Amino acid sequence: MKLCLTTWKTHKYKKPDILSLEFFDTSIVEQIEMKMIRPSQFSVRDRFQSRCEHDSLTESIKEHGLLQPILIRPLSQGFEIIAGHRRYQACKSLRWRFITSKIREMSDKQAFEIQLTENIQRKSMDPIEEAEAFRKYVLDLGWGGISELARKIGKSEEYVSHRIQLLKLPDEIRSQIGVNKLNVSQAIELTNVPSGRIFELSNQIIEGGLTIKEIRDLKASIKHGPIRGTGDDHFADCDLEGIAKKVKFAKKASLALKVTLARVDAIIDEVEVTIGPDERIEVINFLMGLRLKIHSMIDETIRFKNLKPNISG
Repeated sequence: MKLCLTTWKTHKYKKPDILSLEFFDTSIVEQIEMKMIRPSQFSVRDRFQSRCEHDSLTESIKEHGLLQPILIRPLSQGFEIIAGHRRYQACKSLRWRFITSKIREMSDKQAFEIQLTENIQRKSMDPIEEAEAFRKYVLDLGWGGISELARKIGKSEEYVSHRIQLLKLPDEIRSQIGVNKLNVSQAIELTNVPSGRIFELSNQIIEGGLTIKEIRDLKASIKHGPIRGTGDDHFADCDLEGIAKKVKFAKKASLALKVTLARVDAIIDEVEVTIGPDERIEVINFLMGLRLKIHSMIDETIRFKNLKPNISG
């Protein structure tokens, strides 16, 4: 029996409906004894929900009942959950003996694809969990390449490959991604940083809230050939912390000047409606002169921020 996928006509990366990953519907819905059901052997997540989320779902099911059956497949000894782990755990905590289940035959690969797509659509996985699931599909289990997986889950190939690249990073850096101290775009910039500098640079990114352009400028400013004794490393042993602080204070100065510029513009607007035409020209000319000076100072902060450090040979 073949997996039936919807045809994507309108957009290359249109999100597939969960149902589009299912078979022509030969499933049956029955009350299955809870003890006969076990979690998936190919779970795409290490952790499912917080205690607060669990309690909230449990309370909802207790009040309204189970509104949607869980999806399971038959195995040699009982059944395995494909979709609905959270609902299953909530019903288990309510000491239900039976749970409404949609039962369907499917392969390991098809079961994994449904789990993965469901969790991505619900945005219940963090980037590292996604990366590990993608690697498991492409490399560990060998079920398909990056392009095939991207098509199955409705994401771009770049999205999938970037997630997998995150797994090159040390565990300490990955944990920063998991708690949202580093976003994926920032973390990707660290994947080609030598191991000797990666923690220092990641700390500067977190502390300074650096943009992608600022991270790349920072990387370029300290690039000076291999560091002695580090083989393929490409970053000079210069004052990385000092460079990051320079960028941080230049950003603050630029922001302060932009605020001042906005206030001058507000004064100009006020002059337009409160001063007569004869007196207005002189005042507005004066204020426009200030505007030009402030713009010039903003340009200076940009030039200062982009200055390369003086690295001696």
